[in-house]
Amino acid sequence: MAQKTVLIVYAHQSLGSFNAAVRDAAAQELSDQGYRVIVSDLYAMNFNANSTQEDIIGDLKNPELFQYGEETMHAWMEGRLSEDIMAEQRKVEEAELIIFQFPLYWFSVPAIMKGWIDRVLTQGFAFSMEKMYNHGIFKDKKAMLSFTTGATESMFHPDGINGDINVTLWPLQNGTLHFCGFQVLAPQIFWSPVYCLPAVRTAMLEGWRGRLKGLLAEKPLTFAPCEFFNLSPKKGFLLLPKVKEAQKSNPYGITVGHHLGKPLPPDNQTKAQLSDE
Repeated sequence: MAQKTVLIVYAHQSLGSFNAAVRDAAAQELSDQGYRVIVSDLYAMNFNANSTQEDIIGDLKNPELFQYGEETMHAWMEGRLSEDIMAEQRKVEEAELIIFQFPLYWFSVPAIMKGWIDRVLTQGFAFSMEKMYNHGIFKDKKAMLSFTTGATESMFHPDGINGDINVTLWPLQNGTLHFCGFQVLAPQIFWSPVYCLPAVRTAMLEGWRGRLKGLLAEKPLTFAPCEFFNLSPKKGFLLLPKVKEAQKSNPYGITVGHHLGKPLPPDNQTKAQLSDE
């Protein structure tokens, strides 16, 4: 049996950071389980976060009006993307699981990681209008977010000052990972480690190591499948009337994003649904 691969896309500047300890714990535990672990340490690589014409080798399809998405799609199809992008795409192709490890910056990923997403997950390679969400190109792969916060957990409660963490995670987990087809595992959130006692940080790492032992067998988060929607551009990709009708008796929306004016389904972006309902 071929050795399975895990890719850790890592973004932190300090070798002594808690994020580094989390990364190392994952790399060690997964290696001990027999996985081949690849780490893309974006700051150490001096990864270029800028999406420019320099990402395309050779002539542009439309030099008069540069459109990054269109140009990189054609360049990917013709093998004309810059070598740094192609190197990361090869890692993605090889990986069964991708872990994004980072500190939460402004309710999102650091700029260098956003640049990795923008440049590596190009149209054609990672998605198309025919292959997206549960029919996406990476539907047989898994991905997850693992991150630290400066804020306490209560600050990200539905009644906390920062608002519901499930809402914060929706753009990344649905709009990026699930859009590309990934089965998205529940995030690993390390709440405010900088303000925790050493014993608490140690317990956090032990909890992470424990989760890693069964990580690949976990059930992914729940999203609205494409089958719920009319996938015709003329119909606006809207929810099917029969699905709306079936949801009328449900006290909650379908997902964080498809709430239908109802309360959000509890923990939709932080915990896997236990039942098949």
